[in-house]
Amino acid sequence: MTVIINIVVSVVVIILLQLLGMIIFNWMTPYKDMEELKKGNVAVGLALGGKFLSTAIILGVAAYTNSSIWFMMLWFAIGYVCLIAAYWLFELLTPGFKLSEQLVRGNTAVGIMLFCVYLGFAFAISSLIV
Repeated sequence: MTVIINIVVSVVVIILLQLLGMIIFNWMTPYKDMEELKKGNVAVGLALGGKFLSTAIILGVAAYTNSSIWFMMLWFAIGYVCLIAAYWLFELLTPGFKLSEQLVRGNTAVGIMLFCVYLGFAFAISSLIV
């Protein structure tokens, strides 16, 4: 019975952390993700999907490598902060080219690029989680 309770608690914590990660990403963008999705903005959809998958990769590795929920949460937080820092660094390295403006305009190339940037950083960051 203890195993079942541990699994249920772990799944609930994972879902809550994933949602928290997406809420934080939503706060970081100057536009409303859901409003852009309702308009059919593919670029924002790609970037949002990349955020979701990258957050899930870091969370999954944190869950897989830690038997304690507290350590899983700690490593997720560390990995997530690194992911956000990587995004802002990438934003700084593209002067004269505001990524969020391009996404709102529906620039699919930027959406694809950000999708890949998020995934790339997530794989690199998750390799550091122990």
